[in-house]
Formats: sequence, C-alpha cells, structure tokens
Amino acid sequence: MADLKQDTSRAPSHAGERFFMRFTRAQRYMHAVLFSTFLGLAATGLPMRFSESFWARRFASGIGGFGTIIFFHKFFALVLTVAFLIHVKEVFTRGLIHREKGIFWGNTSMVANWKDVKDLFGHMRWFLGLGPKPQFERYAYWEKFDYWAVFWGMIVIGFSGYAMWFAPFFAHFLPGWALNAVLVIHSEEGLLAILFIFSIHFVNTHLRPDSFPMDMVIFTGVESEEEFKTKRPEEYQRVAAEGKLESRLAVKPPVWLLNFSKVVGFTAIFIGLLLLVLTLSAYFGS
Repeated sequence: MADLKQDTSRAPSHAGERFFMRFTRAQRYMHAVLFSTFLGLAATGLPMRFSESFWARRFASGIGGFGTIIFFHKFFALVLTVAFLIHVKEVFTRGLIHREKGIFWGNTSMVANWKDVKDLFGHMRWFLGLGPKPQFERYAYWEKFDYWAVFWGMIVIGFSGYAMWFAPFFAHFLPGWALNAVLVIHSEEGLLAILFIFSIHFVNTHLRPDSFPMDMVIFTGVESEEEFKTKRPEEYQRVAAEGKLESRLAVKPPVWLLNFSKVVGFTAIFIGLLLLVLTLSAYFGS
C-alpha cells in the first residue's frame, strides 16, 4: 500500500537534470510478475471463454489443444497467487508488526481518503473547463482504484477459479448450485477485469497526454524532476518541505534500460489491445 523501503544505494545523476526514485526494484519486479501473469491468464482464459470462436480454435490447435491451455492457465494462476500472498504479507508485516506510518492511512497509503473524492470531482470539473486541475499526492485516485481492483479480482476471480479447480474438496462445503455459480462468476469477472485493464488502465497509465505513448517509471523506477513536479506537485512540495528530496535522488536510467523497457511495455500493450479486439469481436459476434 505504501512504498517498500527505498534503495538508498543509488547515487544522484550528475548530468544536470535530476531524477528521483518512485518505485523500488522489488516493486518493479512485482509489477512485472503481475502484468506477465495477467497477460498469460487473459491469453489462456479468453480462448476457453470463447471456445467457439475461430481464433480460439486456431490458438488451441497451435499450442496442443485446450488441455494445454488449461495447464498454462493454472500455472499463471499459481504464480500470481504466490506473488499476491507475498505482497499481502509484506504490507501487513510492515503495517502491523513494524508499525510503519503511512501503510494503511495517510499521504503515502493506497487506501482512499476524502482527498481522493475531492480530486475525482475536481478532475471532472477540470475536464469540463469548470475549474483548475487537481494537485495530486503520492497516488492519484485512479491508481488507488487500480490497486484495489487487483484485490477484488484475487478474491472473487481467484476463489471461484480454485473452487472449480478443486471442486471435489469445495463440494464438502458448498451446495451444487454454488459450484455452478462460480463458473459464471469466474468467467464474467475475468472478462470484466480484462476489459478494464486493456482499456481503462492502459489509457490512464500510458495513453494520457502527460505520459503518451508510455509511462516509463514503472519499468525504470525513476522519473525526472520535471515529471515529479508536474504529475504529483503536492508530493513534491511535501517531500521538499520535509527536507527529504535528497534522499530520493537516483541515477538517470541508462539507454539500454529505456530501450528494453519500451520493448517490454509496447509488447504488453500490443498483446493487451489485440486480446481486447478479439474479446469484443467474439463477444458481440456471438
């Protein structure tokens, strides 16, 4: 929810423009696992959801049948579950055992507060030209929404998926109609998650004007001082007032990392948009 401990071993850039750390290496790795497994789950789940579609049958035939698709779907589900549990353990360890401030509430928390409500309506007024653009803190309201959407998905989609996977075990606790319901829940909630991530999340994160064509910070972990000031002015002012700007200084990302990040990022976006198009064509075509 709040940031993991920062990697203070980095030295500041001496090229003139200053760079500041936003995401640690552990956070970037966690995001890489998250989007990789999600793409894998989408790429294997959609052919099963729309198994009668031409592209689904061709895809299944190309990789060895629907049995192979199910195997990889379960594999990606296990990896994502382990990553999710590691993250939850880290959050509660820091918040409840180490008593770190800002984990469950405050400026650096991913928990929504009253400011997020005001920013949401302020943003709407700004879109309509009725007021100034909101000044965001560490996380904007849509970033918190994205974060909690993962929790919702892990609980609803995850539980329903495991209930189908281990149906004989869950049959001891759930009536027959519930096991039938989890199939519908898993399918429809998974479809909703795919549509949201491949449309709303992609647009909010990468395709908005101040980040187009891609926001590189989740891959490099750092951002320029100008980006920091422009995108999150309230956080910049708060950190400066606390005298902590120097502790956030980081090196400028090397060219190879930027190029590698672009390849990975654009590949993920291309796959996501392709799956979105196939999903919409199969959904409305049926």
